Amino acid sequence: SEKRLRGIFEKAQKNSPSIVFIDELDAIAPKRGEVTGEVERRVVAQLLALMDGLEARGNVIVIGASNRVNAIDPALRRPGRFDREIEIGVPDKNGRFEMLQIHTRGMPLSKDVDLKRLSEITHGYSGADIAALGREAAMKALRRYLPEINLEDEHIPPKILEKMEVNSDDFMNGFKEVTPTAMREVFLEIPTTHWEDVGGLQWLLLTC
Repeated sequence: SEKRLRGIFEKAQKNSPSIVFIDELDAIAPKRGEVTGEVERRVVAQLLALMDGLEARGNVIVIGASNRVNAIDPALRRPGRFDREIEIGVPDKNGRFEMLQIHTRGMPLSKDVDLKRLSEITHGYSGADIAALGREAAMKALRRYLPEINLEDEHIPPKILEKMEVNSDDFMNGFKEVTPTAMREVFLEIPTTHWEDVGGLQWLLLTC
């Protein structure tokens, strides 16, 4: 709300130097021409006014994050407001390998798990996707051991915990549950084409 926005900026000013971080900026400040609610328009206008008054507020830096930068009201992207934009794309193979190492650090991995190989086949996966893949693999592994666990017991027996491992198949099955961020908005459109739309190749058309 407008009141909450003002309160955040006032608090930042009192505690300067400080940073105001706004996640999902597109949800807070969408294009005013595309919203129907008056409240949304007022919130955007309030944020614009607060951004314009930053110099008087001292050492306050405002950082916004968005997965839909083109949905943000263009007035916020003008000089003096959010005028510096840094695009953070999906990680490359080396980055994915490091993330896999981080998110599997506490997992008992079996010897057939090859993180290098996993980093090669996770093209298009963001850090959050890789974290989700690790969780799914762990859940798949846990389900394999469920028949050996008495659900009425408060704790899992140590002998079962000791032999629990997350194997390569668990990761492969985990892939079925996680759609990579970079691929979610990629759709394949198959055009409807008739024979009369095909130019040339008259000899082929005649034989058909």
